[in-house]
Amino acid sequence: MVIDLNADLGESFGIWRLGDDLALLDIVTSANVACGFHAGDPVTIRRTCAAAVDRGVAIGAQVSYRDLAGFGRRAMDVEPEELCAEVLYQLAAVDGIARAMGGRVSYVKPHGALYNRVCHDREQAAAVIDAVADYDVALPVLTLPGSVVHEVAAAAGVPTVSEAFADRAYTPEGTLVPRREPGSVLHDPGEVSSRALQMAVKGTVTAVDGSQVSVGARSICIHGDTPGAIRLAQEVRDGLLAAGVVLQAFT
Repeated sequence: MVIDLNADLGESFGIWRLGDDLALLDIVTSANVACGFHAGDPVTIRRTCAAAVDRGVAIGAQVSYRDLAGFGRRAMDVEPEELCAEVLYQLAAVDGIARAMGGRVSYVKPHGALYNRVCHDREQAAAVIDAVADYDVALPVLTLPGSVVHEVAAAAGVPTVSEAFADRAYTPEGTLVPRREPGSVLHDPGEVSSRALQMAVKGTVTAVDGSQVSVGARSICIHGDTPGAIRLAQEVRDGLLAAGVVLQAFT
């Protein structure tokens, strides 16, 4: 059993600090680096990419709607051509910095509202996939199982990888419970670790109604901005390794 462990990183901005990137980079196998549209700035991107390269952690471009004030979590309507160009802009910027640091962007992951939107909105998904295909058709896109992104990407020749979220609650339909609802984010290290192990070994997750939902994930995410993220990520890593799961980036 081989699983990738990814986390959102590089989300500080200017003098505002969020999370402990260096500590998380010692735990995860893939880093979703903020591209400056929902969080992150050039210095933060450079430092995060350099640290990831030093640790052999895969670098992903975490593209977003242009929404610094809302941390990329507010619903937005963006014309497909504009969205395509903005995703391409973000991807090229982070890949350029990553290459200067001796690495490269090896996958793309939408963030926040964009992530949720492209799971069901074919037009917005196509805009994101068009940007990836324009830049490098071989770059995989990280998304939820059952997302329309899989179909859109397949038609464009872009690979996709399914992921699951250890620290988020799931609906019976296999989607994430909206953050505005109570209990949408999980904080107990033991619970989060157990869910990650269930996802990795059984390919399922327990939804809020108690039902079992198939996830079939190759990668498991821990949010870097969740309170106690370092402990959560370490518990997940330790639990997976203790069960004999091999932690390895999917790229």
